[in-house]
Formats: sequence, C-alpha cells, structure tokens
Amino acid sequence: MHNTSPVSISMLIGGQSVSAQNEATFERRNPLDEHVATIAPAATADDACAAVEAASQAFVSWSQTGPNQRRALLLKAADALEAKQAAFVAAMAAETGATAQWAEFNVHLAAGILREAAALTTQINGEVIPSDVPGNLAMAIRQPAGVVLGMAPWNAPVILGVRAIATPLACGNCVVLKGSEISPATHGLIIDALNEAGFPAGVVNFVTNAPQDAATVVETMIAHPAVRRVNFTGSTHVGRIIAQTCARYLKPVILELGGKAPLLVLHDADIELAVNCAAFGAFANSGQICMSTERVVVDERIADEFVAKFAAKAASLPCGDPRLGPTVLGSVVDVQTVSRCNDLIDDALAKGAKIVCGGKADSTLMPATVLDFVTNEMRIYHEESFGPVKGVIRAKSDDEAVAIANDNDLGLSAAVFSRDTARAWNIASRIQSGICHINSPTVHDEAQMPFGGVKDSGYGRFGGLAGVREFTELRWITMQMQPRSLPF
Repeated sequence: MHNTSPVSISMLIGGQSVSAQNEATFERRNPLDEHVATIAPAATADDACAAVEAASQAFVSWSQTGPNQRRALLLKAADALEAKQAAFVAAMAAETGATAQWAEFNVHLAAGILREAAALTTQINGEVIPSDVPGNLAMAIRQPAGVVLGMAPWNAPVILGVRAIATPLACGNCVVLKGSEISPATHGLIIDALNEAGFPAGVVNFVTNAPQDAATVVETMIAHPAVRRVNFTGSTHVGRIIAQTCARYLKPVILELGGKAPLLVLHDADIELAVNCAAFGAFANSGQICMSTERVVVDERIADEFVAKFAAKAASLPCGDPRLGPTVLGSVVDVQTVSRCNDLIDDALAKGAKIVCGGKADSTLMPATVLDFVTNEMRIYHEESFGPVKGVIRAKSDDEAVAIANDNDLGLSAAVFSRDTARAWNIASRIQSGICHINSPTVHDEAQMPFGGVKDSGYGRFGGLAGVREFTELRWITMQMQPRSLPF
C-alpha cells in the first residue's frame, strides 16, 4: 500500500530553511483520494520581500563569479537532482497524480537543462562594433540582470521548475523560485538539490504560498526594485495578469502559456508513425502538457484508416493509480479537469461529433478519449482540453489543414506528417507556432533549443543562447583610445 502520510516542507531564504513568518501553512491534497500530500509554508508579502532581498544581497558577489565556478555548481546540481529521482516520483504521484514514467522523464530532462546551463556559462559573449569616432573601441557586452523571479507550474514540475532558474543562474543572476501551490514538495526537491550542490546563501531562494495569497505574493515580488526579470509558465489567463503586473512596474517578462497544438496528417503520411506520435503527444501525462497534441487534423482521404488505428492505439493505453504500479495515464490533477473535459465531450456530441474510444469519466482516472468529426462549432475545436480528450478534424486539402491549424489564438507547438519532406517543410513554415516538428510528436523538448510560443501562447524564449539573451542586460560600453575632437 502506498504511503499516505503528508510531507512537510520549508522555504529557503538567504540559505536558511524557514517557515512563513506567521507560521501559516496550506495543504496540497492528492487528486485521487483527497489525502493530504504536502503541508507547505503560506508565505506573506513580508516573506516574499525577504526572499528578494536575500537574492539582491547575494547578487553583489555572485554576479562577479567566474564562469567555471558557476558551471561546477550547476553540474553538481544536475547530479544531486538525478539522485533524488525516487523522491520526485513519489512527490509527483502524491501531489498531481503523475505516473512514474512522466516523473522520471521530468528528472532526466531537468538534469539536462542544468547541464546545458552549465555549458552556457562560457557562451555569454559580446561583440566589438565599428564606431565612426576615430580611436573609439565600442563594445556590446552582456551582464547579469539582477534578481530573477521564476514561476513554474505543476504539470511538468521538475522540467519547468528547473527551466525557470537554471539559465538565469548560469548568467550570474540570483533567483527566487515561487513554487506551484499544486506541487510545492516537488518544487522544493529542486531547491534541495541546488542547495546540496553548494550554491552560496541567497543565490537560490524558494517561496511557497497558499492559493488565496498568490496575487499578493507575486505582485510584491514583481514590484520589488531588485527584481529585474520575471518568467512565468502557466495558463494564458494567469499569464495575462502577470504581463499586466510586469507592465505596471516596467519589468521584462518571459511568458510560456497555453497551447492548442495541431498535428497535421497529410494524405501521403506514414500512418503508423503518425498514429504513434499522435498518441504519445495527446496522452503523455494525460494530455496535461503545454505542447500536448490537442487537434489532430487529418486529410479526409486517409481519415477513416487513421482514426481506426488511432482509436485502437488510444484504447490500448492503461489508466490507473500511479502509486500502485506502472501505467500510461495516471490521475488528472483535479476534479475540475474531469468536469471541463466531460463538458467538452457533451458539447461536441450534441453538435455531431462521434466518440471512437474512451468517454466521460466519473473520477480523476480519465481514459484516453478521441472524438471524430470535430468542427469549428464545437468548444473542443477552440478550447484547450488540458486532459486526455482529443478531437480529430477532417480537412479537404493541405490549404484547409493549414487554415484549421492557424484558426486559434494559441501558437506554441505543432507537427506535420508527410513522406514528402519539402511539402511538409512548406506547410510547417505556414503554421503560426513557436515550434513545429516534421514527422515527430508535438511534445518534444531539448534544453538547448529556443522554446516558446507566438500569439496568446506568450513571448520570449527559454533554452540555449536564446535564454542567455533573455536573462542578461546588453550594454554598450566604449573606450576612447586617442584624443577626440569635439565641436566646442
């Protein structure tokens, strides 16, 4: 039987494990059985200020460290993170209902993000720019920005928690990670790994807050003069609020928000490949990934064959309590997901869609569900399901498939399947998304790639040198090497 005793965690401020100043806490309950999974500190505005101030004080010396010192700590952190894999698996199952497979993938990729950040420490380059002034050496140089506030969600908590802070640290910034109210213990384990690696006190700080205090805690930190960069991964609805708050305080922000990823299956596609990639992209982590395949757009000439095979594949995927053993679909994060997805199914059926596998759920163990004959009158055509309920839309032509792909406010990931790579490339270039994969799933991430979306999926890019550009200040500095003639 799985362990149901709750885990109590602390915040990390200035190198000290601390409770909230008023000793307040909040609970995160397991979505399947409502047992208390985690008891976490409910930070006040004062706690939030203390975390930013600790980071600001540490920045004075941390920003002056050499690249290899930062590299060594990031590499140690990657090893420490991997050593906690079993703890991450248990925490993610308890807090979000995630499967062991998804938790292990999170740890693997997050360790890669730390190692990539370590590699970036010597890649923070500038340039010499020709000046029209004789004897003027003009340089563009990148310097650490200051304190970076990172906010990460629950759905890929290790990957996105690490991504929020790894490149900022590599660039010489100090960080405050605001843990998700849904996965505070999982995010706390990341901080434990960084702390064990030996980052100096105050370089890495961690704050958790009760859901009702989120607005106050976040605005307090964004408003603090020491915070020079903000990054947020989460819903478009909350991202808009973060962007408005950052605008009010003139703080640059990187936003990676919702997705409604289309997967286009052209008439000459390898159908087996497309089916397998669509199933992985649609149902990994029960469809609760920003890159999840949300719309399968299939050329009508091959739609019957594709749908039959896709439905069979989806129906074969096991669903169960991840704390009791291996499964592909675990619990979704909450009952709201169940009711949202059930409503989308009802709406689609009422307007002419057909269920080809799965169906409505009565618990957070939701089966893989596929709806065929989805049209733009249906809510599931437009709205992010963020669950294991996916629609197939039949297209008459390549042009119509592209139009359907672009008929949405979101634009994070996409995929195109065709045996004709030039045709697929041309289609990919017309899709409005930050990311597009040809003959590969919509769910794919590598630490060195520029990751982010267009339209309402946000702006700015995480990953690789794109991340360095986001988390540094570009400064123009000149040195006059010979006397300069001036007009007076």
